[in-house]
Formats: sequence, structure tokens, C-alpha cells
Amino acid sequence: MSGTRVEGVQGAVGERRGADVPLRWVWLAAWPVAAVFVLSNAATPLYVLWQRDIGFSKGTLTVVFACYIVGLLGSLLVSGVASDRLGRKPVLLPALGLALIACLVFATATTVAALIVARFFAGIAVGAVVSAGMAAVTDVAGPGRRGLAALLASCAMVFGAGLGPLLAGVFSETLPAPTVTVFVVEAVLLLTAVAAVLRMPLRRPGAPVRGAWVRVPGVPRDSRRQLRLGIAVFAPGITATSFVLSLGPSLLSGLLGTTSRIVAGAMAFAMFLTSTGVQFAVQRLARPSILSAGAVSTVLSMVALITAVHTSSVPVFVTAALLAGAGQGMGQLGGLSLLNSSVPPRRLAEANAALNVGGYVPAGLLPVSVGYLSDGVGLTGAATVFGVVLAGLAGVGGAVVLAGRRGLVRP
Repeated sequence: MSGTRVEGVQGAVGERRGADVPLRWVWLAAWPVAAVFVLSNAATPLYVLWQRDIGFSKGTLTVVFACYIVGLLGSLLVSGVASDRLGRKPVLLPALGLALIACLVFATATTVAALIVARFFAGIAVGAVVSAGMAAVTDVAGPGRRGLAALLASCAMVFGAGLGPLLAGVFSETLPAPTVTVFVVEAVLLLTAVAAVLRMPLRRPGAPVRGAWVRVPGVPRDSRRQLRLGIAVFAPGITATSFVLSLGPSLLSGLLGTTSRIVAGAMAFAMFLTSTGVQFAVQRLARPSILSAGAVSTVLSMVALITAVHTSSVPVFVTAALLAGAGQGMGQLGGLSLLNSSVPPRRLAEANAALNVGGYVPAGLLPVSVGYLSDGVGLTGAATVFGVVLAGLAGVGGAVVLAGRRGLVRP
């Protein structure tokens, strides 16, 4: 039997299996993604408490935030390839275990070093989830529901990322031991995710992919254009939301005069809720239109950010956050949809990892640079520089999409 016929038979079998899996399992498969992303941003409203109790600068704060990015990027160098070779569960279960350890370290942290370790562990867990976890959603859904899988995986990521700071903000203002209670609740959520992974109806991995276990993740040659277009919009979008998460509470409490952790957490939740909602709203649009709209949203977000810091306007800053969420959401959905439609299942986790590497590198570097710049020139000047640079990058990304839109199909 020829290779083409074998792939055709395997594809037909996979499609039948996907159709046989109840729809509820496609939704449940996205829950581990959401649960780990709750952890990814749960610490955001609590940094002002740790700054007060431990004592460290805004520059140090962005380094703590960036250690999460370092762990995530390091995980992406391994987890995508490992997931495609070993299967989704052997990657997801250790990742969830490491996330539980991160909860313990966060809950008992009394030093900057402890915060760095907890963020690093959380980053490793998130890296595994954005590659193996998102691919697992697609595997459970089957070839006939790849569009739904891309939507649910993307929305699970941003919804979890927004729910974490909201819970942390509310708990830290209303319950005792705020830096402990938040992570106890998150540990319970992670345990339910472990149960979901253990019961997830996943097939064994197909033919192994050749190459090194540790490598910069990539995609097959004929999918490289889709990857580039996704990164062109997703990277500026997630960099904008990373800025809001890392320095947003400092802006609210210092420059804009708002000290409520509930406000900081609610703003982050609203940002990612916007990201979730906009993905459902635009899911039927052509992929180039989704990506173009994402680029425009990120540019407008940076215009609003610059305006907010120069006018000390909380409403305008919240508008900037909401536009940043919309920009990330559309860039993420467009990128994942392009990969889901063009990359074979045996390379899908690695492809997801490649998209996230392209997004998280600037998302780690630029906010750290702004944090240290703000220690020298002030938050207004640093935020202005950041806004100008990122608006330029988002504009270039939009232009790249417009130039390369020919041949891209609807989701």
C-alpha cells in the first residue's frame, strides 16, 4: 500500500474516531489548558503585597515576571517534540504536577528567590500545556472539528489567564492570608484537571518525528508561511497583554492612583474576557481578516496606553487593556486556525510550541526592558516608548498579513 493510501486510511479512521467522541469531551479536553493558565496570572494582583512585604523594585518585578517566560520558552523547546513522540498524557501529567509544586512555593514565598522559582515552574507547566494541551484538544475533537478545537483551545487559554487575576484580586481583598488562599483554590482546580487528563480519550501517537528531542520547534516546510503570519500578529498582541499583567498594577497604584487589587484583577479578567468573546465573534471570518483586525486592535491599544499615562486616566487605560486582549485573542485564534488546517497531527504540538515561542520572546523581553527603563526615566516615559515600539511592530504585522493573505482559506 502506498504512503498516500496509508495516510488516507489513517485520516479516515481518525475522522471516525473524532466523530465518535462526545462533544462534551472536546470541551473537557480544554479544561487542563484553562486550569494551568489560571496559575499563569494568579500572582498578578499579589505582587504589590509581595513588594510591600519583601521589598523590591519595578525592575525586579519584571524580572520575576520574565522568569516565567524563561521557563515557558525552555519548556517549549522540549514539550512539543516530546508530546508528538510520546503522546499528550506523558507530557501533561508531569506539567500539572509541576504546577501544583508552583502553587506550594507561591503560597509559602517570603523571598524574591521563591517567587522566581514559582514563576519558573509555572512557566514550564504553561509551556507544556500550550503545546501538548492544545494539541490534545484537537486530537479529541478529530479532523472534522478542527475549527472548534482551535477556538476552544484558544479561548481556554485566555479565559484561564483572565480568571486567575480576578480570583486573586477578590480573594486578596476579602479573605485572610491572601497569598495562601489563592493558591490553595488553584491547587484544587489543577487536581480536577489531572482527573480530566487521566480520563481523556486520546489515541496513541503516530509515526515518530525524526530529529533532536531538544530543539527550536518548527513546522513542515509547506506550513511555514502560516506560522509566520500567525506570529506577526500574535506576538505584538501577547506582548501588549504581558505589559498589562506585569506593570498594570503598578500603573494603577502609582501613576493613576488606584490601589485596589480587585480593580487590578478585574481589569486583567476583563482584558482576557474580551479576548475570549472576540474569538467567538470573529470565528466565521476569513483568517486574514481575523489577523488584520487583531493587528489594528493592538495598534489602537498602544495609542490608548500612551494617552492614558499622559492624562492619568483609568478609563482610557482600561480601554487600552481591553483592546490588547482583543488583539491577542484574534492573533492567537488566527494563528492556531492556520496551523490546525495545515499541519499534520503528528507535528501539531510542535507547531503550537513554535507559534508560542514566536509570541513569548518579545512578550518577555519588552516588558522587562520597560520595567528597568521606568526605574530610570519614570513610568510615563517608559510606557510611551513601549507603546510606540509595539504599535510599530503590530503595524508591520498587519502589513505582512495583507501582503501574504492570498491562498489562505476560511476557518
